[in-house]
Amino acid sequence: MKKNYFLAVLTVLVLSITGCNGFLEQEPDRIMSDDQMFNDAVMINSIMANFYGRISWGQHIADFGRYTVIDEAAYCNGGPDNRSTFEDDLWRVYDYTLIRNINQFLAGVRATMVLSAAEKASLEGEARFVRAWVYFNMCRCMGGMPIVNDEIFDYAPGMDITVLQIPRATEAEMYDYIISESRAAADMLPSGKQTNSARANRWTAKMLEARAAVYAASIANYNNKMSSPVKTSGGEAGIPADRAQGYYATALAAAEAVLNSGVYKLQLSKDPTDVAKLGLNFYEATSVKDNNTEVIWARDYKYPGQTHGFTTNNCPRSHAEDIDNSYMGAVLNLVEEYEPIHTTTPGVGSKIETTGSSGYKFYETADAPFKDRDPRLWGTIIYPGAYLKNAEVVLQAGQLNREGSGWKLTVGDLDSKDGQGNVLTAFNGPKESNEQYINKTGFYVRKFIDETPSAGTRGRGSEMWMPRFRVAEAYLIAAEASFELNNSRAAEFINAVRERAGVQPLTTVKFENIVHEYRVEFAFEDHRYWDLKRWRLADKVWNGSVTDPQARHRRLWPYRVVAPGDPENGKWIFMEDFLFMSPNARYFQMKNYYNFLNQDWINNNPKLVRNPYQ
Repeated sequence: MKKNYFLAVLTVLVLSITGCNGFLEQEPDRIMSDDQMFNDAVMINSIMANFYGRISWGQHIADFGRYTVIDEAAYCNGGPDNRSTFEDDLWRVYDYTLIRNINQFLAGVRATMVLSAAEKASLEGEARFVRAWVYFNMCRCMGGMPIVNDEIFDYAPGMDITVLQIPRATEAEMYDYIISESRAAADMLPSGKQTNSARANRWTAKMLEARAAVYAASIANYNNKMSSPVKTSGGEAGIPADRAQGYYATALAAAEAVLNSGVYKLQLSKDPTDVAKLGLNFYEATSVKDNNTEVIWARDYKYPGQTHGFTTNNCPRSHAEDIDNSYMGAVLNLVEEYEPIHTTTPGVGSKIETTGSSGYKFYETADAPFKDRDPRLWGTIIYPGAYLKNAEVVLQAGQLNREGSGWKLTVGDLDSKDGQGNVLTAFNGPKESNEQYINKTGFYVRKFIDETPSAGTRGRGSEMWMPRFRVAEAYLIAAEASFELNNSRAAEFINAVRERAGVQPLTTVKFENIVHEYRVEFAFEDHRYWDLKRWRLADKVWNGSVTDPQARHRRLWPYRVVAPGDPENGKWIFMEDFLFMSPNARYFQMKNYYNFLNQDWINNNPKLVRNPYQ
């Protein structure tokens, strides 16, 4: 093993992720040898923490702008976002430097004499889990890639570099490796909760096993049902159909292991008959660390030193603690997925009515179209008339006024009023504009908004975590796998999540119910993009059609009726439209199911097979 262990991680990212238990309280500030590093228990833990700081990929809370890429939120902070197609390298992960560092760490931990056998086993399990997570993130975007196991490759000038050129594994082999490593890690890791779920434990590893298996099963199942399966001739991309059932069985067993452990539980509301409390309960289950029973693993943050600007940039204008606000707004596409509580078709979304017999659909209050829907809507999105920090978030695009026998819309600048002192356009908008700090969709995001005082300031930032695994996912993986295996327990598993949410149970489960449940449960948690890819639905949902309400971002703007003497006076109407901020439809092409490989990688390793359509 080389000396000067990757420069002693000279710029170690000190996460403060477990400040209460002493993890990572020392930052190395000099180059050290392997012997020095692995004879210091504090340094060993610092290196482990460095790995955790290097594995945030995909959509995540510290890179909030990327939430506007798909169909959960839209960009509002300025002029239109002309995005249409998806980049060939979107959320691509190729980090063999990190894998090499982990392999160096494993060798050092196994050889050190300063740790007990139990401590060594736990750290090895943790490192192998993180390594499996790196491979998983590579695999879900590119398919099978080279697997180096525990090898530590060193280059010396003049050596035969062909020994360093490893061909791609098949996609199935790579998922098999991730599953195997997750199992091995689970056997080494402690079974108890970690502070703020920041470090991996046994159930974190079992969750990775379950997720990797259900991803592999989905690709084996749905890719091969396409008219032209997306695959390479050698299997680097694509998994044989006959592997699907085995992967589903693995996913089910791993998910059930997490559920049967009893360590994590769904947070049930103390008043399941109160829609508002059910919504708050869901927000707390995803976005509050104290006494949380649901989050299994998260990227944690802690002030000072490790905070982010999600709250600063995305809080409502009326609640801003600094100059920043309203960077993005949730879109109607997502809002309508939250079903009415008393729907006759549970398990699917439904349209919000905007038209009636007289042309407009009149509502008594601004929150009327939303307050009796799946309470997870309240816990995820701030809609007109909803409250944040005990103060209403007023969203009003304008007024609807009587004009003879008809109606006319009247709008103004932000925070404008008519001659009688009635609000014309609210301080929050929404408003059509190319300016910054203006909501343009009619909705804000609530999930991950931090209500801690000063968390919305540039100087402090937010400690809000980013959940990666929640126990709800174990239930939904079990439901999905049971459904695909024709196991009668699918309804039992999915209904556990629906009961916590406060919506009607399903008597039978259909595939569309599973797709729906993942979307409303895990909005803004980096699931939607990958779920549509593994189910091979992405090209159908984001089909590039400018007239397709799935492919375009849609807005819903509220207007107050100001018509003294009219029976509709004081009521609300809503206007739906495609969002001017997103003039183009999202267009996911067949080539986007697998990221392209960088040409430099291929130049360095000619054994790397190109992905389909590349």
